[in-house]
Amino acid sequence: MKLGRTDKTAEMETFLSVACTGSLSAAARDLGLTPSAVSRIMSRIEKRLGVRLIVRSTRSLYLTSEGESYALAARRILKDLEDTEATIASRGSPSGNIKISTATAHSRLTIVPLLKEFLHRYPDITIEIDVTDQISDVSAGHVDVAIRFGQLPDSGLHARRLGETGRTVVASPEYLAKAGVPKTPDDLALHNCLDFNFRRLEPGWPFRENDREFMLTVNGNIIANNGETLVELALQGMGITRVGTFHVRQALAEGQLMALLEDYNPQDREAIHAVFIGGKNVPARIRVFVDYLVEKMASPV
Repeated sequence: MKLGRTDKTAEMETFLSVACTGSLSAAARDLGLTPSAVSRIMSRIEKRLGVRLIVRSTRSLYLTSEGESYALAARRILKDLEDTEATIASRGSPSGNIKISTATAHSRLTIVPLLKEFLHRYPDITIEIDVTDQISDVSAGHVDVAIRFGQLPDSGLHARRLGETGRTVVASPEYLAKAGVPKTPDDLALHNCLDFNFRRLEPGWPFRENDREFMLTVNGNIIANNGETLVELALQGMGITRVGTFHVRQALAEGQLMALLEDYNPQDREAIHAVFIGGKNVPARIRVFVDYLVEKMASPV
């Protein structure tokens, strides 16, 4: 009768314990077996393979070259089996905590509204949200999934495209009634422009006139590190700002803000990605969350 796979797995585990401890008796203690049982298992493996795997003396034990090869293969097989079982088991019911990093406004307007359905689908998962417009360090393990806007730097991280967003220059009707409506980008020099305070790839606000694209430096009396604050300042009539369209879609529809200089809008688009540590065995909780974001955010925002 041939040995089943489970028996061969147990044999490999026993062999590796002997190889690691260098002693039949020590391996027997670790495995809860008798030394004679361990010895029989070693003899059975060698008989089946037709080679010597270990050489024993009264004081020492060492592996032959065939034993070294068998140990290397056994470690790989057992590790592959462990990884496969963990992956299959987690696919049945993903569980655990996911720490997400997302920009302030995008969290409120996009991510948070999606969480109720996601957690209904996967009740064994918990969510921790880190709301910040600064870039979180995914590679250091500070977060599991980061939502990133714009061009991604080269890194060992994996990314899934979630969609894209445009940018719009806006101001409130109250501000425009007081300060006037800019007709061209050059008119912004006469206005209070509310901008981000962190370093960006673009050194100003981009515009297009005919076929010419150019970057315009703007100035104002308030800068902020997140779009949510800039939108709130614009709603209060403090000045003109340029933010992601998703920030202001509702305010534009309700007439609380007005889109400006649309004839000069370069229609530049920023890609939105979910960034995470990838590899062959991405934890199921992260995989299903990213898949869910792709499902729900496939259209431009």
